[in-house]
Amino acid sequence: MEAVTRVSSTARAAGIVTVVVAALLGSAYVLGRSLVPDQPQRHATGVTTDADGPHYADQPPERPSAASPSPSPSPSPSANASQNAAGPTEAGQDGTGRDAGGDKLFGAHTGTGTARLALTFDDGPDPRYTPQVLATLREYDVKATFCVVGENAQDHPDLIQAIVADGHTLCNHSWHHDVTLGNRSADQIRADLVRTNEAIRAAVPDAPIVWYRQPGGAWTYPVVSVSQQLGMTPLHWSVDPSDWQAPGADKIASTVLAQARAGGVVLMHDAGGDRQGTVDALRRILPELSARYELEALPTDPT
Repeated sequence: MEAVTRVSSTARAAGIVTVVVAALLGSAYVLGRSLVPDQPQRHATGVTTDADGPHYADQPPERPSAASPSPSPSPSPSANASQNAAGPTEAGQDGTGRDAGGDKLFGAHTGTGTARLALTFDDGPDPRYTPQVLATLREYDVKATFCVVGENAQDHPDLIQAIVADGHTLCNHSWHHDVTLGNRSADQIRADLVRTNEAIRAAVPDAPIVWYRQPGGAWTYPVVSVSQQLGMTPLHWSVDPSDWQAPGADKIASTVLAQARAGGVVLMHDAGGDRQGTVDALRRILPELSARYELEALPTDPT
């Protein structure tokens, strides 16, 4: 009987020890968790940021790792849009209403309407690349058109001022580089474009903004209609070297020089990703284009 009592007492003691140890471990875990700051929730916005500014999700990363290259981006809705600028200067004049890639342009201009050639730069301004583009244009005494993103204009008003001070034309390119903007309601489109214009005019109050370019060239009737109601002319392009894919300066330069025609509009980018290739290509492009054509900033009174 005494042996049974000793076993029972030992079992009870072991049970008490187990409970105490479990309680101590639980307290230690809770204490440890309380010392670790909560991790913020991440929300997919389509845009990441680095030291220089936004990088758009439909474009390659700034510096892809050689060990683990990033996947190739899906082609933009306009990646293959290219049209001979010697032909119609406004989409639809050929009776098709479509560009060479088959996308409806709803009247967006693909040319200057003159014998002059226009260089355009999208997605800026960017503190790394826009000053280089401006310096190169200044070196060759060339004026261009900058299609700026509202959030970048808000972040870098000094660069908007520099663009205007050098005699270049400004173009609205939506607030957040929204490729799907044309699928939204007219009120949402209008709010986006007005917000972008307000950010531009906060930097340059008197600068005219008479052009609008839809991100990705994803034109719809509503976005064309709203931009026109706001006094802007929808602007497409005729030469697209796909520099947003960062193919390198040689490829960008050779494409532009091969496709450029009198009256054309050349699409390039000074922001949205790694644009050093575009900057380097520009130094090769400008001497030849300047010898072949009169280069112009798109007029501030397109009508």
